[in-house]
Amino acid sequence: MLNPVAHHRTVTLGATDITIPPLGIGTWAWGDRWIWGYGSGDYSDADLRAAYEASINAGIALFDTAEVYGLGRSETLLGAFAAESAVRPVIATKFMPYPWRLTRSAFLRALRGSLERLQLEQVDLYQIHWPFPPVALEVWMDALAEAMDAGLVRAVGVSNYAMQQMGRAHDALSRRGVVLASNQVHYSLLHRKPDTNGVRQLCQDLNVTLIAYSPLEMGILTGKYTPDNPPPRTRRWQYRSGLLAQVQPLIQRMREIGEAHGGKTPAQVALNWLICQGVVPIPGVKNVRHALSNAAAVGWRLSNDEVAELDELGRHLS
Repeated sequence: MLNPVAHHRTVTLGATDITIPPLGIGTWAWGDRWIWGYGSGDYSDADLRAAYEASINAGIALFDTAEVYGLGRSETLLGAFAAESAVRPVIATKFMPYPWRLTRSAFLRALRGSLERLQLEQVDLYQIHWPFPPVALEVWMDALAEAMDAGLVRAVGVSNYAMQQMGRAHDALSRRGVVLASNQVHYSLLHRKPDTNGVRQLCQDLNVTLIAYSPLEMGILTGKYTPDNPPPRTRRWQYRSGLLAQVQPLIQRMREIGEAHGGKTPAQVALNWLICQGVVPIPGVKNVRHALSNAAAVGWRLSNDEVAELDELGRHLS
């Protein structure tokens, strides 16, 4: 069972009995060489272990991974860190519906592979990573329900599902007596599609937790990057032309708002804005500094006026 550090308010994962902190940790960078440069000397396994421990000690005991992150390396690292931890974190991972995976037996093999790498008999949240064809999403919902029945997972979710796909997933699971706990999508001050495509509203209507990946837009909302100091080339594809210049007034306003809340950084303001929306952001970490920065985004709240102002500023840039 989860034993979170008590100084952070917890929230309930969808309509399940699982409680989680209002912010988690995404582990895409753990083992990923192509986008994040794992193994290049920028950060090491020791850095990731220290970041994990710092997150746990700060009460952030929710970690999201996937079998495709680092081709399984992310799950392996997270499993090793969690096995040595005195605190049992909530662990979420994902199944990738590759086009050659056509059956529920393939699903089960993938799930068991993830459990082995994570050193778990049961994972807290198992998600379908994308709504890819050719297999109908109802087939994967049946597979999730069977995994629940077998005691291999505590809760089930989806990721990158549009509104209609999410509704179908919810209905298919409901027929099996299983709740859809979450939908993990790209959402931030600068990426507002869940506000306009119906996903966020449907999450609210169905009591499904919206988990936000890339909540800091790969660093752009930290204020670290400017037109004169762009991100590494492997991440520049994320930003449309001119965005680094266009976002600077928003970053400056976030600095001003952060100062009014005891010296919070733009990153912490951006994460708190999501928390104020009832969303669970999962920023990444590579080191202790990242972990402590993320943790400082909780335990306080922007005012309603500040939330509305940032909403408007970000909407013009999305």
